[in-house]
Amino acid sequence: MNDTVIPMPASKKAKPTAVKDDAMNLQKELINANYMDLAQAHKQGRKVAATFVPGNLNELLMCFDLARSLPETNALQNGMRKKSGKFIMDAERDGHSEDVCTYVKADLGMMMGGEIGPTGDPLPVPDVLLLSYTGCFTFMKWFELIRHKYDVPTLMLHVPYQGSGRIDPNMRDYVVRQLKETIIPGLEKISGVKFDIDRLRQYMKESVKAEDDLVKVLQSAKNRPSPIDGYFGAVYYIGPIFTAFRGTPEATNYYRVLREEIEQRVREGRGPVTPEGDMKNEQYRLIVEGPPNWTSFRDFWKMFYDEGAVVVSSTYAKVGGLYDFGFRHDPDHPLESLAEYCLGCYTNLNLPSRIDMICNYIEEYQADGLLINSIKSCNSFSAGQLLMMREVEKRTGKPAAFIETDLVDPRYFSAANVKNRLESYFQMVKQKRTTGIGEGVRPVIPLHSVQ
Repeated sequence: MNDTVIPMPASKKAKPTAVKDDAMNLQKELINANYMDLAQAHKQGRKVAATFVPGNLNELLMCFDLARSLPETNALQNGMRKKSGKFIMDAERDGHSEDVCTYVKADLGMMMGGEIGPTGDPLPVPDVLLLSYTGCFTFMKWFELIRHKYDVPTLMLHVPYQGSGRIDPNMRDYVVRQLKETIIPGLEKISGVKFDIDRLRQYMKESVKAEDDLVKVLQSAKNRPSPIDGYFGAVYYIGPIFTAFRGTPEATNYYRVLREEIEQRVREGRGPVTPEGDMKNEQYRLIVEGPPNWTSFRDFWKMFYDEGAVVVSSTYAKVGGLYDFGFRHDPDHPLESLAEYCLGCYTNLNLPSRIDMICNYIEEYQADGLLINSIKSCNSFSAGQLLMMREVEKRTGKPAAFIETDLVDPRYFSAANVKNRLESYFQMVKQKRTTGIGEGVRPVIPLHSVQ
């Protein structure tokens, strides 16, 4: 027998296990537990609701004992597990355009492959589709396709767009009326459970605890060094509250553990956790606009921490709620609170409000500049980003840059191209520091708030 060990080619070698803090591991356990819950729901006599992250009415759905499936989360989880490429190509062979949102194609391709979820657990056919429209027209077309496939009831909560940059009382009243007259009666009929507003209030009390702790975590990035990465690290931290756990004791516990971990890192003067361990030397502090690329997530992140670049805040970490600007679910006014939550989601803000938000972050987090990751197939984020970039540069005097990737389509992540652009951007930041151009031009601009 020949015992010679043949070395594996470098391209085939498995990457070492990513380093994660305890909260990141706990987040993974929670997400996996929800997939297991979904797999068992119908056997246990429970109904299943499919819904989206922005405008997520998780507390309300729990009032009807509904298990919650989130198509966006399914797509990104498949992307991180390198499964989405095949699903997308299957959907394109079935007739869907290359320009369609890749979340949609990854989800439809997964359905064509036998309803097996990202963790290998079977995903149940939903009993109801709940769409809270918050600025993404694609959501409506996505649910049309799912409805045609499964022939299940669809409940639509229409949320007015913040075209004027504020939430007017009539907008809030309009959403509350829909909740009372359409959404709640519809969920009662489908679930067979009578709505109990006190139950909703109790869930919201848990939501507030988690929201308070999440804000403390995100704002810890104002420290130097930042103990977190507010983009790559934050996608772990926002997972439970943006999906099926907001309003639960599990989420309350998760965010308490997370806050305690981050506070300890601040006391010890430690930088953020990366897949290769603690980041030792913070060189650049960035604000990032746009979602991350999921299929090459770890390689994408490495391009940043290899250069000592920390994202201290990002707009993507607010896609499921602008908690750091003061919003909290209110148990004393639960339906009005749900309405304000939906109206205030990031994708429902107009461009001036988004620009105000980014300028505030550059000031408050003492950032060196703005980086935009423009997503090829996501018009909800990408429309207007060049205008945003120019306006932020003009107002703050800080350099901005533009890269292009996609959500879960591996064909649209060019590592060499992204790396070259990032290196050029970091050189631009260095030059700005050396010349001093733009220093002191950082106005505080109030984000439009609920009126």
